[in-house]
Amino acid sequence: MDLVRMTCFQEQPPTPVSAIPRRSVVAVERYPWTSVLAVSMFLVGLSPRVAAHATPAALWIGTWATSPVQVDSHRSFNRQTLRQIVHTSVPGSRARIQISNLFGAQPLRIEDVHLAMAGDGSSILPGTDRRILFGGQPFVTIPPGATAASDPVAFPVPALGNVAISMFLPEPTGPPSFHPYAHQTSYVAPGDLSASRTLPNTEPVTSWYFLTNLDVQGDQLRGSIVTLGASITEGFISADNANHRWPDDLAQRLASAGLKIGVLNEGIAGNRLLSSGMGRSAEARFYGDVVEQPGVRWVIFSDDPINDLNSLTAHPTGDQLISAIATLITRAHEKRIKFLCSTLTPYEGADHWTPEGEAAREQVNAFIRSGTLGCDGVIDQDAATHDPSHPARYLPAYDAGDHIHPNEAGLQAIANAVNLTLFSGAIPSAAGQDR
Repeated sequence: MDLVRMTCFQEQPPTPVSAIPRRSVVAVERYPWTSVLAVSMFLVGLSPRVAAHATPAALWIGTWATSPVQVDSHRSFNRQTLRQIVHTSVPGSRARIQISNLFGAQPLRIEDVHLAMAGDGSSILPGTDRRILFGGQPFVTIPPGATAASDPVAFPVPALGNVAISMFLPEPTGPPSFHPYAHQTSYVAPGDLSASRTLPNTEPVTSWYFLTNLDVQGDQLRGSIVTLGASITEGFISADNANHRWPDDLAQRLASAGLKIGVLNEGIAGNRLLSSGMGRSAEARFYGDVVEQPGVRWVIFSDDPINDLNSLTAHPTGDQLISAIATLITRAHEKRIKFLCSTLTPYEGADHWTPEGEAAREQVNAFIRSGTLGCDGVIDQDAATHDPSHPARYLPAYDAGDHIHPNEAGLQAIANAVNLTLFSGAIPSAAGQDR
């Protein structure tokens, strides 16, 4: 009888990271001798990463990703089909998905998973449906705290297109690992309908559940950029199903310039740099949401510190924020990932703005612009969005109305502030290829 191998990869960062939870990746295979070898290597103390199945000749590059959060979604699934729509950044000829049970309290059973081009509403385009397997099987059970990567499947993933990923949940899931603010409509239907062209009796949802990654292999792909941030990065205030988040706008610019570089939006609304808010802090989730992403070569660190400054409870100094950013830069460089720093956008007029917080924001921005922090590039989001006559506030044309979030025009201005020459030089070695 074949052994089913589940290899858990646990990051061992060289810098002290007591707050960082360990994230596991489950590789499920049905090869008896490789399974025995993997277990043997693990038992004798060799690196569990070595026990992974061989990396394909073509590297995996992320074309879409999202970050799950540990909050109560107030729902569970049982004998239902989830059809989730994601918007790609780069094309590929082969694809795989990743499903997360990172915050689950019980094993997660997934069956009958399908990949197709999305049509209108819950429909898929005829002739595009492909079944996805896990270790050659049409199902997978994922332990709590782990993530499963599927087998590759031949599938022409388009650039800047909508892909539908359907999965059947045959038994009670318990509270799901999910991303609450997708700004994208997906669908839930009763029964096993993953292969159906349309879904009857659907319930629309605007969160992503369990699904965290769509990865591709293809010609001339140059790696991926992770945009790590909070609600501004996530796309707060942007219209659902319009793909007007600033990382989407950046992906459009890259594609128009002929640069085949994936953009992975790891923004979480309410996220902070130093402490937990909505989701783990940027410090705590850096390895899972940046270093472990497939093909990551660059990270753009964006708006998390604004929530540290605009908090009722946490009031960090500029020095504390600068020190934490410097630590993230070190962690990125240890993994040969280029770290692109963003200045902090204005927020005077927001509910919890204070003169002390403004002073800290200005200190952080000055330090980033000085070039002494170790950034591999600077994206001046502040200069791109503030009112020249009142630099602590948004330009009125870019203000969503709450004075802390930009509107869609402001999100486009942020994307336009990214100098594409940051990605046109020599390519650093890829991280994230052992997932």
